[in-house]
Amino acid sequence: MPIYEYQAVDSNQACSLCRGGFERLQRMADDPLRVCPDCGAPVRRLISAPAVGGSQSGFDDRAKRAGFHKLQRLGKGEYEKKY
Repeated sequence: MPIYEYQAVDSNQACSLCRGGFERLQRMADDPLRVCPDCGAPVRRLISAPAVGGSQSGFDDRAKRAGFHKLQRLGKGEYEKKY
C-alpha cells in the first residue's frame, strides 16, 4: 500500500499535525482524506516523488558476485554487458 502525504489547505485553521504535514498508509482505491483526523481542518493530498534509484541494500554488489550483470542498450535490439 502506498503512503500518501497530506497538508492543511489553510495554515491559520490547522493544528500542529496538518500544518507541518502528515502521512497516511492507504490503499490506492481509498478516497483521499478531505479533513485532518485531529482537528477537522481541510487538507489536500500532496504530490511527492517516488523512491526510485540505486540499491541502498548492496543488492547490486551481491548480484554481481552471483554472476548477474546489467545490460546497456546500444541500438534497436542490441545490448552489451555493462560491468
